[in-house]
Amino acid sequence: MNIREAGKRICAIGVLVPVFGLASAMAAGWDQTALVVTASNAAQNQLLVYTPDGRLIQTLPTQGQGGVSGNAGGIETNGNVVAVVNFGSQNVSLFERGESGLKLKDVVPAVSSPVSVAFGNDHLYILGTTKVESHAMWASRVDPNPDGVVTMLVADGSAAQVGVVENQLIIAEKSNMIETVKLLPDGAVSGAPTMAQNIPANVNTPFGLVTRGNDAYVTIAHANEISLVRDGAVLTVTGSGTQSAPCWLALVGPFLFSSNSPSMSVSRYAVYGQKIVQDAAVAATLNGNPTDIASGAGLVAVIDGASSASHLSIFSVDEDGNLTLLQPADVLASGANGVAIVRNAD
Repeated sequence: MNIREAGKRICAIGVLVPVFGLASAMAAGWDQTALVVTASNAAQNQLLVYTPDGRLIQTLPTQGQGGVSGNAGGIETNGNVVAVVNFGSQNVSLFERGESGLKLKDVVPAVSSPVSVAFGNDHLYILGTTKVESHAMWASRVDPNPDGVVTMLVADGSAAQVGVVENQLIIAEKSNMIETVKLLPDGAVSGAPTMAQNIPANVNTPFGLVTRGNDAYVTIAHANEISLVRDGAVLTVTGSGTQSAPCWLALVGPFLFSSNSPSMSVSRYAVYGQKIVQDAAVAATLNGNPTDIASGAGLVAVIDGASSASHLSIFSVDEDGNLTLLQPADVLASGANGVAIVRNAD
C-alpha cells in the first residue's frame, strides 16, 4: 500500500510509544500540578482525571451520555474550567477545578449533538453535527441559553472540530469543508459561515485543527497535508512526507505535533510566519491510531479508542520538541474520547 492509499483510511485510534528514551521528569520542566483529563464516552459518560505520572485520581459522572466519534476537541479547558461533550444527551458538562480537585458545576444544553468545544472571547463555543453556537461566560459561569446559533455550510453530520481565531471561529467538516464564522464584538456567533479561500483542489477530509492568535493549522487528513489558514484563506499547505493521514494537532511553542493515522506515528513540525516545515517525520511511533492530542503545562497527552480498549499516554516536551514518556499507555474502557490538560487552580 502506498502513502496516498494509506491516507485514504479513516483516522482512528492508538497508543504512543516514544522514539526518545525515558528521562528525569524533573529535568523536563513540566508542571507537576497539572491534570490530564479524558472522557469515558460511555452511555453514562464520565470524566477521568489523571496526574501527569498516570495516577487516576477522580472519576466524575458528567450527567450525560457519550457516543461521539470522528472528532477532536471534545474536551477543552479555560483556566480552571473544563467542558466535556455529551453527544448522546445533546449537552455539555462543565467542571471546575478547586483545591479538592474537579467538581461538576453545570450541564449546558446544545442545539445539536455536540462534537467539539472551544473557549474564547468570554464565551463557550459548541460545535454540533449541524450547528455552532455561542454561550456567554462570566468567570466560570456559562449562560445555558445561546446568544448566537449558526448553521454550518455542509451540516451533514461530518463536523470535526471548532477553534477560535481573531474575530472568527474556524470549523472543519470532514465533507471537504473549512469555514469561518463571524463573531460580533461581544463574542457571539453571527451571520452565515464563509468557506475558506484557496482550499487545495485535492482537499480530502479536513479533520483536526489547532489555533494560536490569528493562525489556524488544519489537517487535510486523507490528502496527507497540513494547511495554515489566516484571515479566512489557506496560505500554506505542507505534505506529511512519509507519514499518512495527519489527523489531530497540538502546538508547543514553535513546534506543531500531528498524530498520524494509519501511519501510527507523531510528526513534529517547526512553524513560523507562513512556514510549516517538517522537523521530524517520526517524533514518536504508535502501537495504534490516536483519536486526539492535547498540549499544555510542558506536556503532551494522547488518547486512543480501539475497539477492545482505549489508552492514555502522557509525555513531557523539552525545549527542542523532544517527547519523553512520563506514563505508559493506561488501559481504559473502549471508546474513550477527547483529552485536555488542566493547569493548577489559582
